[in-house]
Amino acid sequence: MTMGALHEGHATLIRTAREHVGRKGYVVVTVFVNPLQFGAGEDLDRYPRTLEADLKTAEQAGADIVFAPSVDEMYPDGRPEITLRAGAMGERLEGASRPGHFDGMLTVVAKLLHLTRPDVAFFGQKDAQQLALIRRMVRDLNFPVEIVGVPTVREEDGLALSSRNRYLSPQERRTALALSRALFAAQDRHAALEALRARAREVPSTRARAEALSAIGESRAAADAHAVAKAAPGGPAEVRAAARLVLDEAARLDPPLVLDYLALVDPSDFSEVPDDYTGEAVLAVAAKVGTTRLIDNITLTFGAAS
Repeated sequence: MTMGALHEGHATLIRTAREHVGRKGYVVVTVFVNPLQFGAGEDLDRYPRTLEADLKTAEQAGADIVFAPSVDEMYPDGRPEITLRAGAMGERLEGASRPGHFDGMLTVVAKLLHLTRPDVAFFGQKDAQQLALIRRMVRDLNFPVEIVGVPTVREEDGLALSSRNRYLSPQERRTALALSRALFAAQDRHAALEALRARAREVPSTRARAEALSAIGESRAAADAHAVAKAAPGGPAEVRAAARLVLDEAARLDPPLVLDYLALVDPSDFSEVPDDYTGEAVLAVAAKVGTTRLIDNITLTFGAAS
């Protein structure tokens, strides 16, 4: 399911679907700019509509059918009286910044699932909260479809592909790179912390650990390993801080990055994780550069589960 203005990220979804179903299966792409998920003052009117180019992209990527209904066909009586509600998870992060967005998104996804009746539906992990809500809707309402998440596709400089990237001027695009840089900085910090913890666990006692590391000329590593071993497992606070440092620097650029949120959340309900959290988490960021709002995220695994 797409809102059109297809790019390589969408093409990856289509190719993944084609690989999944094989030559005998059918791949359907929907193109619909859904007014229900745009709030007041958002970019509904200027959202790019490039259907002819989208048809070529979809065909080249392996789609069999493109379903591109009009607004009147989807909502023949205007705004529908009966819609879905995203619940508490839909009121956090993106939902808090864009009230009603996820209600409109789930309503149109439900309609399109009914109309196209797929066995499997593919969605990008870049919209992590959207993906989580669709999975919850399918589970809660017993939709007969499997939902598959496909990893985020990035440009060579790290910027996550988005139809809204075309709004960015060259200067704005340079600032926008702070989103992915912040995530990668947090990822690097997380990897370093986990490596130190793994080293700290190699010997049983604090004294033996320090002596073993010092014996091979790693006194600083011994101290670090001891400190990390005593810290709360996983280090969510350190991960948030590493990302925040990059974003704070970007706020001083010209044009500046205006942060909406930086959150490290439990993927099951998108609530903020505590500092002693272990398991999988999503580090999500949203910000504006100029008039363009962008989102990005990565998945990290903390503590024993890693």
